Amino acid sequence: MARRRHRRLELNADINVVSLIDVMLLLLVIFMITAPMMQGGVDIALPKAEARPVTSKSGMTVTITREGQILVDEASPMTYPEFRAAFQTLAKDRAQQGLYLRADAGVNYGLVAQVLAVIQAAGVHDIGLMTEQEQP
Repeated sequence: MARRRHRRLELNADINVVSLIDVMLLLLVIFMITAPMMQGGVDIALPKAEARPVTSKSGMTVTITREGQILVDEASPMTYPEFRAAFQTLAKDRAQQGLYLRADAGVNYGLVAQVLAVIQAAGVHDIGLMTEQEQP
């Protein structure tokens, strides 16, 4: 009786990573395309001034749009009376680290002065006015 030797098939314990790399690269391309679109924000045209750049702090940002709407940290827009009523509570913790005021170049100066008065009345004295660098 002849004995036949059956060879056992060896198991291959390697993971096929080619498909995983394909998926990873596809996700990378998708994120690279969509990341610039996700940087939304308020569309304002800052006034141009010849000022030196300042280092950014982690303070609060108050934005005044051309339509006269006021946004605190890119949140929902509010009118000046709503801002005056709500700013004291909004600025209780965060504004002590500093505040940046961004106003569109077409905004009435009176509104900017009123907003500054409300900010100072809330006890915030470290205020930075944001502008664009003037091109020579």
